[in-house]
Amino acid sequence: MRKHVKNNVSWVGYIDWELETFHGDDYSIMNGSSQNAYLIEEEKTVLIDTIWTPHRFDFVENLKKEIDLDKIDFIVANHGECDHSGSLTALMDLIPETPIYCSAQCVKSLEGQYGKRGWNFHVVKTGDSVEIGNGKKLVFVEMRMLHWPDSMATYMTGDNILFSNDAFGQHYAVEELFNDKADQCLLWKEAMKYYANILNPFSAVLAKKLQEIAGFNLQFDIIAPSHGAIWRDNPLQIVKKYAEWADAYQENQVTVAYDTMWEGTTKIAHRIAEEIHLQSPETVVKVFNIAKADKNEMMTEIFKSKAIAVGSPTVSNSILSSVAGWIEFAKQLKFKNKKAAAFGCYGWSGESVKILQEKLKDAGFEVIEDNVRASWVPTEADFEAIPTLVSHLLGV
Repeated sequence: MRKHVKNNVSWVGYIDWELETFHGDDYSIMNGSSQNAYLIEEEKTVLIDTIWTPHRFDFVENLKKEIDLDKIDFIVANHGECDHSGSLTALMDLIPETPIYCSAQCVKSLEGQYGKRGWNFHVVKTGDSVEIGNGKKLVFVEMRMLHWPDSMATYMTGDNILFSNDAFGQHYAVEELFNDKADQCLLWKEAMKYYANILNPFSAVLAKKLQEIAGFNLQFDIIAPSHGAIWRDNPLQIVKKYAEWADAYQENQVTVAYDTMWEGTTKIAHRIAEEIHLQSPETVVKVFNIAKADKNEMMTEIFKSKAIAVGSPTVSNSILSSVAGWIEFAKQLKFKNKKAAAFGCYGWSGESVKILQEKLKDAGFEVIEDNVRASWVPTEADFEAIPTLVSHLLGV
C-alpha cells in the first residue's frame, strides 16, 4: 500500500516488523525496520530504489496495484546493496527495457550480485540531472563510501525532497512514516545507533560531503532515507546531528566493558565504575559484560563515551575471544579522540592487560599506562590502583 509523502510522491516500501538482524547477524534490530522505496508521478513516472530480496515478489505485486508497470519511465538505483536493489530482478523481468539511473560503481555492484542481465543502465555523476516534467527535475549527488563506493543521493527540485538512501536513516519501523509521528526517544536512539555502527568509519568523508551539499544552497523540505522515518519536520535537524556526530563525537560518559571467567575481572570492572562516579558524579557510567550484552548497543555507548575501560582475564597467554572480537569490531568503527584503559585478572602468566593495551592502541584509542592487573582474586591492595587509573582516564 502506498503512503503519501508530498504532492505526487508516494512511499511504496516495506515495513519489516519482524526483522531482528541485519547485515547477516552483524547488526541487531530492536524496533523493526523498513526498506523505503518511492514513486514519483509527474509527467514522467520514476521509481526510487526497491526493497530487500526476501520481499521482492510482494513488492512487485503491490506496485502493480498502484500503477501500470509499463508506465514507469525509469528507475533510480541510489545504492546497489540488496536491501535496496533486491527487488530489481523480479521487477526487471516484467519491464526489461526500463532505464536504470545509477553511478558507475553501482553498475558493477548490481552486475556483481545479480549477473549481467543486459539492463539499460544510464550512468550518472554528481551534478547530472534529468527532467521529470512540470518544471521539476532529479539531480544526482554521489555519496561515495556512505557507506559503499556506489552510493548516491537524488534531489527532486520543486518539491525539495532529498532521497538520501542510507544517509540519515534508522533501523526503526514507523507505520506513521514521518519523524514528527515517531516516538522521539526511539527515533534518536536508533538514528545514533545506525550512525555509530554503520557510518562512523566514514565520518571524515561524511563531513566533507555535508559541506559540499551545503554549498549547493538547496532547500530541503523533506529528507527521505531508505530506512526508518522520513524527515519532514525540520529535516535539517538530522543533518546538523550528522555534522556533530562526524566530529569525533563524545559526551560526558565513560563505558566499562569486560568479560570474565570466575568473576575476578567483574569485581575490578564494578570498582572502576564506582570510582568514576566518586571522582566525577556528573559523568554517566555504563558497564557491560561483552559476552552477554548486544554488541551494537554497546558500540553506540562507546560512540557516546569520552573514555572506556576494557577488561579480560588472561587465558592461554592471551585474552578471551569475546573481548578480542569486540575490540576488532571497535577497530572497524574507527572511533576518534577517546581514551582507554585496560584491566584484568590472571592465575599464571598474566599477559592480558598488555595485550589489551596493544589492541586498543591499534584500534585508535589513546591508551593510558595505568592499569589494574590482579593475581587470582583481586584484593583491596589491587583496588588501590583504581583511583589513579580513573583520574587519568577522566583527565582530572
